[in-house]
Amino acid sequence: MILFAQHRWLLLLLLVPLIPLLYGIMRSLRRKRVRSFGDEALVNALMPSYSPARGWVKVILFSLAFFFFVIGLARPQIGARLAEKKKHGAEIMIVLDVSNSMLAQDYSPNRLERAKLSISRLTEKLKDDRIGLVLFAGTSFVQLPVTSDYTSAKMFLPGISTESIPVQGTAMGEAILTAAKCFSPQSEKSRVIIVISDGENHEDDPVEAAKSATEVGAKVYTIGVGSAEGQPIPMNGELLKDKDGNIVVTRLDEETLRKVAREGGGAYIHAGNDEFGLNPIIADIRRMEDEEFGSVVFEQYNEQYMYFFAIALALLVIEMLIGERKGKRNLFV
Repeated sequence: MILFAQHRWLLLLLLVPLIPLLYGIMRSLRRKRVRSFGDEALVNALMPSYSPARGWVKVILFSLAFFFFVIGLARPQIGARLAEKKKHGAEIMIVLDVSNSMLAQDYSPNRLERAKLSISRLTEKLKDDRIGLVLFAGTSFVQLPVTSDYTSAKMFLPGISTESIPVQGTAMGEAILTAAKCFSPQSEKSRVIIVISDGENHEDDPVEAAKSATEVGAKVYTIGVGSAEGQPIPMNGELLKDKDGNIVVTRLDEETLRKVAREGGGAYIHAGNDEFGLNPIIADIRRMEDEEFGSVVFEQYNEQYMYFFAIALALLVIEMLIGERKGKRNLFV
């Protein structure tokens, strides 16, 4: 299959049929002028060396040369060859809380949807970094291994909900340890874990997990989602209640998230409505030492434009060597 890297140049091909058309019009006007001098047959007899056919040959050759020149400008590419490309950047594992408390509406429309939107915007700002995603509630799992395919990362986000993990709870420590296992061997100096959670009702020791993550070279950042005043949790059109019938109010546990960030060598940020907190973390990541990732295999098509330019040049040379007069031994006019 042939691809054109600069396909807009192909619009010039519309001029190709106009070249012989304009030449034909000029020939017609010339014949009218000849008739004004006298009998056309007599005038032609006075110019025995003139060859109308050669004029058409020259125009056709020029049109073909222009055609191949335009094709060359459009940079035709065929086939594919494998090439290797080195990428420099950080590996970022997003650890996202999907417990029921993330349905609280102290953010619009709720904590979880606001976090997903922020992650989506983050992927638009990344360039050579790699990103992965771990979801957690009562347990954790890897939703997306580290990848530089940001399109795939964004595709996973709409399907994430509190039902992504059937076991409720907040196993933040387990999630951090899960994320720490996802880094590639090439990212020893630029590993980042970003925990997005309200930090409430943690069932294990996330502080100790953050300390363990630093042992594999990872920095742990935390983004607190929620408010200290707390918000009820809407579920199935009603507000979530405990076994005694009281409305459950979920509050941000900043103290735990600060401890996790401190032991993880990162920083804690309270998510705002406008600035969710990822931008300052990314700015901090940019100051880290970039790693050179392993070779990334990609397809690179073979350029063919030089062949079309060569054909166009050859046709132009032939066109220039052909004169409009006949009876010449040499090709030059």
